[in-house]
Amino acid sequence: MIRLCTLVASALIFLTPLWAAAAERPPNIVLIMADDVGCETLGCYGGQSYKTPHIDRLAKTGLKFTHCYAMPVCHPTRTCLLSGRYPRHQGNPRWGTFPRVDEAQTLAKALQSAGYRTSISGKWQLTLLLKDPQQPHRMGFDDYCLFGWHEGPRYHQPMIHQNGALRTDVSDRYGPSVYVDHMVDFMKRNKDRPFFAFYSMALCHDVTDDLKQPVPYARNKDHYDTFAEMMAQMDIHVGRVTTAIRRLGLEKNTLVLFTTDNGTAKRSLHQAIDGKFIRRPVSSRIGGKLVPGGKGNLSDDGTHVPLLASWPGQISPGTTTDHLVDMSDFLPTFRELAGKSLPARDQVKIDGRSFAGVLSGRGGRSRRWAYAERGNRRFFVRTQSWKLYNNGKLYHVPRDINETSPVALNRAPKSAAADIRLLQQAIATIDDGHAFPNRTKK
Repeated sequence: MIRLCTLVASALIFLTPLWAAAAERPPNIVLIMADDVGCETLGCYGGQSYKTPHIDRLAKTGLKFTHCYAMPVCHPTRTCLLSGRYPRHQGNPRWGTFPRVDEAQTLAKALQSAGYRTSISGKWQLTLLLKDPQQPHRMGFDDYCLFGWHEGPRYHQPMIHQNGALRTDVSDRYGPSVYVDHMVDFMKRNKDRPFFAFYSMALCHDVTDDLKQPVPYARNKDHYDTFAEMMAQMDIHVGRVTTAIRRLGLEKNTLVLFTTDNGTAKRSLHQAIDGKFIRRPVSSRIGGKLVPGGKGNLSDDGTHVPLLASWPGQISPGTTTDHLVDMSDFLPTFRELAGKSLPARDQVKIDGRSFAGVLSGRGGRSRRWAYAERGNRRFFVRTQSWKLYNNGKLYHVPRDINETSPVALNRAPKSAAADIRLLQQAIATIDDGHAFPNRTKK
């Protein structure tokens, strides 16, 4: 009988929302996603080329993940993030689209149904907003301030849509400042109720380069911002968001997450001369070595991304975890934080696994392998150390981060046997969609 009571108590602890003991309402959630920024660029991950004090502060006040993985390019990362489903299970949506079947079950929709006010500011890559200005609303965002996908400038003289209409008052503004102003105003207006604010950053992606006329340069310059200049602006604008949270007195009931959509760009746009765009290579220093950007690669330089979580009073400061996270995990994590039950059986199933328990240090169920893909033909599954591609190539990543020497299955060490069996099983079942052997108890 005593053992039964103990088991029941343990189950209740596991099912109790993370926020319940500390607050009468679920936490505000602020998600910041930078664009084209790899781990090697940030000071808190050992980067030496750029100063990122505001982002580093999130690591100092919270939790740093060392094993978060995204798709190697931005659009599939964002469809996965919002839907909780891997792109191959969405039919690999073409660039600039989002499946209608998933519009009603997005991350924002889940929070909206749990009583949250929801907003997104910055980048929208899922439709041409000039043609479909209601899509963000359909996908669960009450409020939005966005530049459209390849429709106009995002930085200087920006073309910005806000809640279905083009803004006419921002031609002399810097786009990222407009997006943050909107986000801060949203938090002010909703500080007395749970809110979800998604800052989908433009920085540090190049300016739009496929329009008939090159977009304008910055004032008093004859070139576009360099990657280093964009990194500086990125950190400044993250600082504006976190400072606003503190000044509004919301810090103790607000979870702030910072991540990125893929690795650092290989080249960055510098000038447009007579309509011809000129790019320069991007490399960043870490551990005393210059590391080239890896966007587009399925190796770590393209898929291993930062993830920081800060929530004073709930997350222990200055901590680190090697818990596996991929982009499908944010939806179930936010659902759990909001105290929202799992979807009904007849709804579209998701691939994600909640990491809400990791944020509190109470453990719970853990993802056993992470996933990323490039198109519908090539993908990998991986543990913290071992990585298996669907073409059968196996790598021991800690010793071969650039994946130059695949390990033959018959020569893998015995200590890797369990990981390899797990990954082989995952590869064999990945197209099953949802029968994934992807959970274990910690």
